[in-house]
Amino acid sequence: MTDEKREFRRAASFGKRQEFIAVGELLRRGFDVYMTLVDDQQIDCIIRQERGRRLRYLDIQIKARSRDCDPRNGALFAGMQILKPRKDYFFIFYSEPADTYWVMPSLAVVKAASRNREGKHVGKYTLHLGRLTGEGLAPLPKFKSYEGAFQLLELRPER
Repeated sequence: MTDEKREFRRAASFGKRQEFIAVGELLRRGFDVYMTLVDDQQIDCIIRQERGRRLRYLDIQIKARSRDCDPRNGALFAGMQILKPRKDYFFIFYSEPADTYWVMPSLAVVKAASRNREGKHVGKYTLHLGRLTGEGLAPLPKFKSYEGAFQLLELRPER
């Protein structure tokens, strides 16, 4: 196997491993999770929630950054295609260098992200969730409410 193929497989397997780790975290927190076979709709898994007669499904997209990336990019999520932002579509971002999860509604992602206006990634989104400091990669304070915010996925009781 060539070094290029080995690197591609390592990078591809990192993403899949992180998806399973994030799904494991959802399961650990008591969510009912269903994995998709393909990711052609930007959905890695679906959470099913039932409370009384209420039934809700959430679409989840998982994005991760490896500790092997350039340290300046350890919390940079670029080239994201977000076809239909909506209230029942969430992103789980994980930065291995920052050892941090962010759970964000897709509507908040498109509001906070910048959108590429030109080039080969025109129309795709880029989101910076952290910055490099003297002590390492630090999450940006403006996204503090999304750090480890798995409670945003919980179905609230009816009022």
